[in-house]
Amino acid sequence: INILVAVDFTASNEDPRKPDSLHYMNPSGLNQYQLAIASVGEILEKYNSSKQFGCYGFGAKLPDGRVSHCFALNGKADRPEVHGVQGILDAYAACLQTVTLYGPTNFADIITMANDKCKKTRPGSQEYYVLLIITDGEITDMDNTIEKIIDSCSSPLSIVIVGVGNADFGKMEELDGDDHVLRSSVSGRQVTRDIVQFVAFRECNKDGAELASRVLAEIPMQLTTYMI
Repeated sequence: INILVAVDFTASNEDPRKPDSLHYMNPSGLNQYQLAIASVGEILEKYNSSKQFGCYGFGAKLPDGRVSHCFALNGKADRPEVHGVQGILDAYAACLQTVTLYGPTNFADIITMANDKCKKTRPGSQEYYVLLIITDGEITDMDNTIEKIIDSCSSPLSIVIVGVGNADFGKMEELDGDDHVLRSSVSGRQVTRDIVQFVAFRECNKDGAELASRVLAEIPMQLTTYMI
C-alpha cells in the first residue's frame, strides 16, 4: 500500500505562532495535525514495506508568492517522498516555517495528483494507494471535488479525510457517502464504489488510537471491492 499525506495550510487554521492555532507547535505536546499524522501514519506504515510517504500541502502561499493547492511538503516537487512517520512530522514542521497560510480550501488538485499516481501503476501489480487528507474546515470546490472522486473510483485509491478543530464538517459527511450515493449535481454521474472515509478528530476525544481505528475501518472493504 502506498501512502500519500496532504495537510491543510489554509488561513482558517490561524497564525501558527499563536497558541490557539491548530498548527501551533506546542513544546509540551503534539497539535491535532501532528497527532493525526502520527496516529494514522504509524498504522499505515506497517502496510508499506518501503516506509516512504508522499507528503503534500494545500491552501498555502509558497515562498515564490504562488498560491498552491498541491505542493510537496519538502519543497521537492519531483521527490515529495519522506521516510517514515517522523519524516512526515519533520517535513510538516519545516514547511510551516516557509509557507504562508492562505486559502481557499480546495481538494480537487490533491485528489487529481493521487489519481495520476494510481494511473502509473502497472496492471495486475496489486499496488494500492491511500490518500490521507487532514483539514480544518469546509471545502470551497465541492462540485469539482465530487467530480474528481467519481473519476477516481476506477483507480486503486482510497481517500481518508480527517477533520481537526471545531468546524462544521457537513460537506465532509456528504463526501463520505455512508448513508447515500455520492452524485455530481453538475454531470449527474455518481460513484461506482465507496472510496471516501471521513472522521472528525473531536469525535474520537482526540484519542490517536481511536482515530486510527475509525480511519482504517473501511479501507479493507474498499480495497477488496477494487480488487474483485
